[in-house]
Amino acid sequence: MVQGALCRNLCRQGQRNAEDLGGVSSVSAEQGVIRVAEIFGPTIQGEGVLIGEPTVFVRTGGCDYRCSWCDSLHAVESRFREDWLPMSVEAIWSEVEKLSGGVPLIVSLSGGNPAIQPLGGLIDHGHRRGYRFALETQGSLARDWFADLDVLVLSPKPPSSGMETDWQKLADCIDASDGGPQTVLKFIVFDEADYAYARQAAARHPHLPVYLQPGNHTPPPPEEEDAVIDMDGIMERMRWLVDKVVQDRWFNARVLPQLHVLIWGNRRGV
Repeated sequence: MVQGALCRNLCRQGQRNAEDLGGVSSVSAEQGVIRVAEIFGPTIQGEGVLIGEPTVFVRTGGCDYRCSWCDSLHAVESRFREDWLPMSVEAIWSEVEKLSGGVPLIVSLSGGNPAIQPLGGLIDHGHRRGYRFALETQGSLARDWFADLDVLVLSPKPPSSGMETDWQKLADCIDASDGGPQTVLKFIVFDEADYAYARQAAARHPHLPVYLQPGNHTPPPPEEEDAVIDMDGIMERMRWLVDKVVQDRWFNARVLPQLHVLIWGNRRGV
């Protein structure tokens, strides 16, 4: 497997307010500057509708959420912002093409919350070269360029995250993607409350496919590449989740593991 990792040595910036949430200044947005935490691959997509598909990941820096069990704090918290490199579309694309060997594949836009970043130009640039784009977001920010994606994964955060869902904003994201990408819902489930939340959210949008995955309760500290994980605990939660779906006859929900966790544990860049 070929791996690549990018992004250290960010110049210091003084725009504290918006950037603490991972936002970009109006100047940066106009110039199309994208704040990137890392670029890596090709590897496989580890979860959701594209599970197992060869992918290059572009992980952007910054997020408007602070989930209690976040496994990507290096792309979320402002204390890591000096590791987020401001990049042009051309610079990002040079890295993507180098990693993929110029052979088109799907590019996964993740974060943090990638919806914060001005990604429309990158999507257009890659499409003209035969690449496809998937984006995963919690559904807190709608963007008009959602309609240009190939796959949009909306992953609203359940009670265990400590976050509150704005249902209207989630609906706005769905509306923004109307007629464009394949749009799906994906839920991380740790417990009964999360499961009930997933059912409630799915009932609001019954036309969207639903993917469920057991939560990984042992996310790595940002400073560690290979934190020990409780694989037995994860698989026990997986079996519990399968039993719940079957008992409730929620037959249009798809229960999937985090495949990359089963293969590599909590390593980054895979």
